Amino acid sequence: MSTARDEILRRIRGALSDVPAGESAGEVRVAREYRRRGCSDRADVLELLSERLVDYHADVRRVPAAAVGASVGEACRRLGLLRVAVPEALPAHWRPDGVELIEDRGLTARELDALDGAITGCAAAIAQTGTLVLDGEGTCGRRILTLVPDHHICVVRASQVVELVPEAIAALATAVTERRAPVTLISGPSATSDIELSRVEGVHGPRHLLVLIVADSGGAQGPGA
Repeated sequence: MSTARDEILRRIRGALSDVPAGESAGEVRVAREYRRRGCSDRADVLELLSERLVDYHADVRRVPAAAVGASVGEACRRLGLLRVAVPEALPAHWRPDGVELIEDRGLTARELDALDGAITGCAAAIAQTGTLVLDGEGTCGRRILTLVPDHHICVVRASQVVELVPEAIAALATAVTERRAPVTLISGPSATSDIELSRVEGVHGPRHLLVLIVADSGGAQGPGA
């Protein structure tokens, strides 16, 4: 392992040997010839996201904006979730009745582990890869919120869904560069497999992911809104 590490570092030093000492990465123009914006129909993008999430064993529902709270409540009853963690910024109309909601004001990993699940929003969703993007603030909540509880219910507004990975990277650029946001990428429930490829879910994160894709009401907003 040490030999491999040394070899990697040697190659990096060799590749950087002709770089001026005062030059920063931002000063070097990088050719970006790959597609940076999607061109698919909006309905097709939402359908692709749903298909990819299902491929990753996530549970996906399409719900109208006015029914988010009721849909979350129904899911909690179906899954037997009685005490659920939520970010402080979770909208009132997303909050279900009949469930004890524990607002995250610095909950510890032990306290989160004692809860049944977590309800959050997202900053963006990528149809191409079936990935939810959380940026650690607002409706996303702290990163730990979606890593410890056994169930994660994530509300995704249709306007937050982009087709391609570069579109999501662009949408998160300000949060990352200015706020150093701890971005979390989620593609289905936590899963791993052993050498025999036996899949096990929930080893180092939620074993169940429910995604509610919500039809936006009013004017459309971009990812992260």
